[in-house]
Amino acid sequence: MSDLTERARELDATHAHTDRRSQFRIPEDVIYLDGNSLGALSTVAAETAADVVSRQWGEQLIRAWNESDWWGAPERVGDRIGTLVGAAPGQVVVTDSTSVNLFKVVVAASRMRPGRSTVLTDPDSFPTDLYITRSAADLLGLTVELVPVAEAADRIAELGSSLALASYSHVDYRTGELWDLEELTRAAHEVGALACWDLCHSAGVVPVGLDDGGADFAVGCGYKYLSGGPGAPSFVYVAQRHLADFDSPLTGWQGHASPFAMSRDYEPAASITRARVGTAPLISLLTLEAALTAFDGLDLQEVRRRSLSLTGFFLEGLGALGVDLPLATPREDERRGSQVSLRHPEAYAVVQALIARGVIGDFREPDIVRLGFAPLYLSHADALAAAEHVAAVLRDKEYERPEFRTRAAVT
Repeated sequence: MSDLTERARELDATHAHTDRRSQFRIPEDVIYLDGNSLGALSTVAAETAADVVSRQWGEQLIRAWNESDWWGAPERVGDRIGTLVGAAPGQVVVTDSTSVNLFKVVVAASRMRPGRSTVLTDPDSFPTDLYITRSAADLLGLTVELVPVAEAADRIAELGSSLALASYSHVDYRTGELWDLEELTRAAHEVGALACWDLCHSAGVVPVGLDDGGADFAVGCGYKYLSGGPGAPSFVYVAQRHLADFDSPLTGWQGHASPFAMSRDYEPAASITRARVGTAPLISLLTLEAALTAFDGLDLQEVRRRSLSLTGFFLEGLGALGVDLPLATPREDERRGSQVSLRHPEAYAVVQALIARGVIGDFREPDIVRLGFAPLYLSHADALAAAEHVAAVLRDKEYERPEFRTRAAVT
């Protein structure tokens, strides 16, 4: 292990230019491997939340809509996220939740492809994607087909002109497998269909390349790798070429072309603003904006290299320690997001035993030990220490202790 310890030091030195650990508040005795579920709190985000409450709300009161530009925040923060997901300005807005934004996209996409009867999505998608897609399809009289990503291109070709939308996750939330956005988008376009991508597990850690990849739509949340805080609002991307035709099913006043005209008739804004609905949760939205400053001065390609180095080194450490659990996450760099998922029949208890040791990950049904590596604040030393803790939990069968088998409400 001394060789690995030295390699950890060397790798941390190599990737020092992407280290933002000092900007985050993480307890010293914690190795936080759940940033793919809830990102760690940044100092500037905490300070901004306090400022929004005490100064902007407390002193400016309603004047803050103008004086602190609360009104323009959804588009302003949207453009900031756009730089991380490869979207030119004017195509991303921060608003609502991932579920609500996906509903908008499924309905709007189907309206843009009248006469087409099918929406394609992954049976292994995060459940809300499945629920929302089916709900929207039921309202529209569409058929939802569940087809794994690996089989999607062939099925798209078979469906041809009956396909309205292919809607997939860029990174599988359970396994961490990274899918080829450009390839699948191209397959959809070849039959005249549209493509939507869920970026919840790739925004901030993978150079998504929405514009370059030809994506039509995308949705994603602000509280995972972007560290916007619990319940931080989501974002939606509508490619510039589709904005004029994006007919949102939720026509709230803040998506209106002239919201303060208080017209009885709805006229959508010409810009990405048309994807807004109601009043944004400003404390959360501005906290997210502050958290995004952690990416200032960083090249996302370099962040990606750090991410791959961390997950690859963790896997190397597990191997050196004799941990031979089945791996759900691909080993190939080009197929791996920023997490490592291990399979174990007592996965929930394994995760609880790790948490008791200060290594915080999470469990996903049915047997996944899911460990997320947020590259901005994790080191290779952390990765090696986490591997040592995993080995100890398995070697000493700590997961068999009764207190680790009792399920909490949130797993």
